[in-house]
Amino acid sequence: MDLALLRTFVTVHRAGSFTRAAALLGLSQPAVTSQIRTLERQLGRPLFLRQARGVTPTTMGDELAHKAAPHLDALVEIAETGPDNDASLRTLHLAGPPEFTAERALPTLTELTGDDGQGFALRASFGNAEETLEGLAAGHHDLAISTARPRGALLSATTLCDEEHVLVAAPHRAERLGSAQPGPKDAPFLDDLPVIEVHESLPFVSRYWASVFDSRPAAPGTVIVPDLRAVLACAIAGAGLAVLPRYLCALALKRGEVVPLHEPAVPPLRTYFLVVRTGTLAMPHIARAHEWLHRAAARWG
Repeated sequence: MDLALLRTFVTVHRAGSFTRAAALLGLSQPAVTSQIRTLERQLGRPLFLRQARGVTPTTMGDELAHKAAPHLDALVEIAETGPDNDASLRTLHLAGPPEFTAERALPTLTELTGDDGQGFALRASFGNAEETLEGLAAGHHDLAISTARPRGALLSATTLCDEEHVLVAAPHRAERLGSAQPGPKDAPFLDDLPVIEVHESLPFVSRYWASVFDSRPAAPGTVIVPDLRAVLACAIAGAGLAVLPRYLCALALKRGEVVPLHEPAVPPLRTYFLVVRTGTLAMPHIARAHEWLHRAAARWG
């Protein structure tokens, strides 16, 4: 059986689409369709059911993928680690949310860009969860950090870490509220404060209000800036209240530039996932970055 046909088959199986598989393989869609038809003729059984949006594997297709995929991934690993392969020439394309990627992931991964013979070049791009996962699926990135767990067989996710969210404001803003801490039903206590957020929908404040106060914020966004680091800067300047990841505002809290407005017994958390295309952890530079980030995440907690 032709290994090229099997490689195309496994890619289609993971992608769930001839079009997406063609993009990942660098082939035309007709070429992918022709290869799958050839393989189906050789096996005498259909491997996929064609649908309006993508394809669904048949029982035979799932069985073949289960048998073939691990061996194809192993061959990729052999090819990537062969004697003529220079891992230091590889480039890792990373994507993720701007703040977490800049503050957490990039400082960690730059340790692997040295000249120890196992390093790699690093390229990063920023985007929301939908954008980064779409780019990863299309082959634009090697590794993605996402706050959403992907579905389907094309992408494989592992939990990286949780981040704690903190409700903060500048000290003089907090003083105007008085010394009382708002209770679970006292969200209106905070409604007079302006809100700083990353989007008009108030994603961080709304999530905090729903989790802690079981309500929705009443005040609209006063300052909207699409970067949590800018949100922190505006909070320090006294523009209003903000909900921020603790790692991002920890130093400002320590310095007293902002103070917590509320400290619930169970703080809201957001989970980050480390995502790759299934099978690509056979590539040493991706596997090394993946393992390195997980090791670092154990310390971040």
